[in-house]
Amino acid sequence: MAANRQKEFYNSHPLPYICSGKRNSGRERGRSLLSFSTMNIEQKTERITGYVNELIAAEPGYFLVDVKVKPGNKIQVLLDADQGVSLSYCITCNRSLYKQLEETGLFPPGEFELEVSSPGLDEPLKLTRQYVKNLGRPVEILLKDGHKFSGKLLAATDTEVQLEEVKGKGKKQEVIQHTFLTEQIKSTKIQIVF
Repeated sequence: MAANRQKEFYNSHPLPYICSGKRNSGRERGRSLLSFSTMNIEQKTERITGYVNELIAAEPGYFLVDVKVKPGNKIQVLLDADQGVSLSYCITCNRSLYKQLEETGLFPPGEFELEVSSPGLDEPLKLTRQYVKNLGRPVEILLKDGHKFSGKLLAATDTEVQLEEVKGKGKKQEVIQHTFLTEQIKSTKIQIVF
């Protein structure tokens, strides 16, 4: 009779669950295929951001630009530094962060990829510190209204960016200085001049 009541209860009150996992090799046979995860991508990104900030706190010249968690648990961490990012520092951070992610169980063991690197030239500038680091370099600024401006980055603060644009050639050459509010800027990319 008690078994019937219990069966009725479970039939009328199904329990929600999340099941994920895969079995790749014989060495994983003892591992459960159930992984209960309650964190969404934003929460995982915030947690990883905290781990990275703790890792780089001892190096004041370094700063975190971005953390991206892509489908398939592909994690990309972008670091920058006032004097440039060294490959050896990226490797050290990668190893430390990978170990920390494994120990905390934020992702299933062996089921995530981690890349720690500096932002490439294709990545737009995001932080004031990146703008200041690149003063004097040629950039292209795309405004939210769709207008583009190319020129030399003159100054940057938390609220505005100054650009020197050169139009025309020879005697018709004109130098124009623009000041843009950071809230007007959609993206700023470093330009390579050969």
